[in-house]
Amino acid sequence: MALRWIVGTLLGLVVLILLLLGAKRVLTTVAWRGVTPGRVERLWPAAAPGAVGTADADVPEISVFLPAGWHSTGAGMVICPGGAYKLLMSSYEGDDIARWLNSFGVAGFVLKYRIAPRYHYPAPLLDAARAVRFVRFNAARYGLHPDRIGIIGFSAGGHLASTVITHFDAGDPGAGDAVDRVSSRPDFAVLGYPVITLEPPWTHAESAKDLLGPNPDAALVQELSNDRQVTPRTPPTFLFHTSEDTAVPAENSVLFYSALRRNGVESELHIFEYGPHGAGLANGHGRAAFVPSLRPWSALAEQWLGSRWPKDRTWSYSALLRM
Repeated sequence: MALRWIVGTLLGLVVLILLLLGAKRVLTTVAWRGVTPGRVERLWPAAAPGAVGTADADVPEISVFLPAGWHSTGAGMVICPGGAYKLLMSSYEGDDIARWLNSFGVAGFVLKYRIAPRYHYPAPLLDAARAVRFVRFNAARYGLHPDRIGIIGFSAGGHLASTVITHFDAGDPGAGDAVDRVSSRPDFAVLGYPVITLEPPWTHAESAKDLLGPNPDAALVQELSNDRQVTPRTPPTFLFHTSEDTAVPAENSVLFYSALRRNGVESELHIFEYGPHGAGLANGHGRAAFVPSLRPWSALAEQWLGSRWPKDRTWSYSALLRM
């Protein structure tokens, strides 16, 4: 009798574990697919400024990922994937980041910006600044607050995001295009293992070359070494990096954080001991690296972002995306 009870209990536990594993898989799949489908929107109705053609590579766009309306905080972020200014890692540093943002009620807008060898500076900055203006101009259509529009970038995309938050403008009130009348200043920023300086010894030489060409003007190199461009008007910024990053040394984030501190800008910096460059959410999903010790960065960033709108924080299922 006792043996039968033990066997029955063990079988019941096995069945329960299988059911829980199945439920976890279903919930995680739903989380990655999202509640709402993404859609693509062009940033300019006609050709972008400086466009050299009409191919797909000449057309800056955003992929729009919105949380369900009942789950929205009214905040949104333009997402700048990395890729050394010659590729766009739009999966694990783009769409995956958008779904993570959606998990705690933030809209994600994955930017497809113009890159080398077809384009160099200022095309990427024009595209990213336009994306911020475009999202802010269309805030009501997306169910967002126009003063809750941020930017997030990784690696070279982190350099692009740091350029936007240090080289913004209030918009041109006389512009014929209504979008250009809107400010390009993000309200907050998240920078993941970003390229910040274009000067030796800490720069990522490949990104600098692809952005500026082989023999850039020294004044332009300084202008786009964004730790030099921080002011008290730079938006609040969250940064994370790893000590193991040999492609883009952690000194890049340290330089920017130090500049933020000097200028009294709200900021937070996390440097993790372990983790390669380009880890994304560090959860092993798709092309993202699996680095358990680095996975907490997204929970820390989520907490920091939520402090921007404490009265409108919503429940979160982001833990599913860290599994």
